[in-house]
Amino acid sequence: MNRSFVPLVQKKRTFLPADFTVTNWEALQPYYEELKERVLNNKAELEQWLADMSELEAVISEDACWRQIKMTCDTTNAEYEAAFTYFCMEIEPKIKPYSFELNKKLLDCPYTQELDKSVFFPYLRSVDNAAKLYREENVALQADMNLMAQQYGVISGAMGVTIDDKEYTLQQAARFLHSPDRSLRETVFTKVATRRLEDKDKLNELFDKLLAVRQQIAVNAGFENYRDYKFRELGRFDYTVDDCFAFHNAVREHIVPLQALLVRNRQNRLGLDNMRPWDSDAEPVGIEPLHPFTTGAELCDKTIAVFNRLGGYFSGCLQTMKDIGRMNLESRKGKAPGGYNCPLAETGAPFIFMNAAGTVGDVITMMHEGGHAVHSFLAHPLPLTAFKEYPMEIAELASMSMELFSMEHWDEFFTDAGELRRAQLEELERAITVLPWIATIDKYQHWLYTHPGHTVADREAAWLQILGEFSTGITDWTGFEEYRANFWQKQLHLFEVPFYYIEYGIAQLGALAMWRQYRTDKEQALSNYMHALSLGYTKTLGELYQTAGIKFDFSPAYVKELTDFIAPILADMGIAS
Repeated sequence: MNRSFVPLVQKKRTFLPADFTVTNWEALQPYYEELKERVLNNKAELEQWLADMSELEAVISEDACWRQIKMTCDTTNAEYEAAFTYFCMEIEPKIKPYSFELNKKLLDCPYTQELDKSVFFPYLRSVDNAAKLYREENVALQADMNLMAQQYGVISGAMGVTIDDKEYTLQQAARFLHSPDRSLRETVFTKVATRRLEDKDKLNELFDKLLAVRQQIAVNAGFENYRDYKFRELGRFDYTVDDCFAFHNAVREHIVPLQALLVRNRQNRLGLDNMRPWDSDAEPVGIEPLHPFTTGAELCDKTIAVFNRLGGYFSGCLQTMKDIGRMNLESRKGKAPGGYNCPLAETGAPFIFMNAAGTVGDVITMMHEGGHAVHSFLAHPLPLTAFKEYPMEIAELASMSMELFSMEHWDEFFTDAGELRRAQLEELERAITVLPWIATIDKYQHWLYTHPGHTVADREAAWLQILGEFSTGITDWTGFEEYRANFWQKQLHLFEVPFYYIEYGIAQLGALAMWRQYRTDKEQALSNYMHALSLGYTKTLGELYQTAGIKFDFSPAYVKELTDFIAPILADMGIAS
């Protein structure tokens, strides 16, 4: 594919007035009524109807995204929270019945059969699924659930610790865990653990409420549990619950031993007889933590330079975002935790949000979110908003592959060859060690939602049992048993986006396969990458992965194949069994 960047051209509105903004339901309703009542006499009129509906969806989606972006950037701003709450409670619930009616209209239209199935199949499959899942009684429950889930960010965003008389967010404090000063690491780890446990009960209460609402939604839709309901709602047409269990088994069998090798290697480098939780990211005395950048602006500029070395298209995406103010990168108190790339459906250029504190982990996060951003740009020219609503299994392939593609160019951040090697090793360590954590979180979610009515004590016992399955057993948690038993609470996905997590594992395996392809033929791999991402969700997951030049597979045999690829690379970097 052509890898030169072409500036985005925002489509002119033809259905809504050019100056229309989302204010209230009363202003939106006439457009939904018109779509609902419009008579469709032929395929051309159906296609125009789809284009008009797509335009309406893009405008509303972008408005909702900006409300969330503003609130996560400043969780202390009551006006932002009120605007987000208003959308969740007063606008979105009123849209859902119309969306159901429009879905039925599309499915019942005789001209729908004339649409190009090679492009429309995934979309129509999703529409049919949404229509079958819709229940009027769930509309208000889903609004309540979405609002409750956002409270996790409010609670977590308020967390901070004081170190040497200076206050830090928990994300900022994490950089001290890279320090060669073991006493400092222990102090910081203890402060963070203590602070998180202060809100342990508050987060358990919030989670209990979320569990109850989610279970009711599932029952209303005719499902025994929320797990089975959510699999359908997420549109997991291309793999099953049993496939997830196969992934868990593959990680336990083939990845955990590789992780143990990495932990032992770090323990040896540190010269420790006993690994403690605050040692997992540390370097030996005499080796200072990596400091790849100081400010968010520097992180942005250096990332653009890295992307430019992969191709002008990639750097053009980020430069555009920088120029129009679509990044909020630095960590600060009052900002929600985590990081994300938010596609903006109408204007096209997405928004990157993160909590950078100057660590190599922040570089990795920026590469990750930058990969998402590239995906947003590549898919934006597709004619329908729905075509750009691609599954997370391909979205995360875009981001995780970019982490690995970009590694050889991180000398923009690390001019010293030794430091560059350390940063690259950290990326590979993360690519491996994230898989057991993903398996842990995913298997835990299967338990959570197939055991409705469980107690907090039941939940804690199940967590510890599952956590143990995917742990190396090397790290000594003595004295921090309570913190470890509540460690799941730091994973925002459990609160905000249930069951959205195994996608990272599937995509991480895919990213390793992409990197294997890249190491053989860089130009072909990048071309395949761009081609696959430009298809949005006009193909099935299997077809998208095939277009990328890899397999959609996470069986034990395939996982072993990928570990056999990466083990010699680790050995070359000094990590040998």
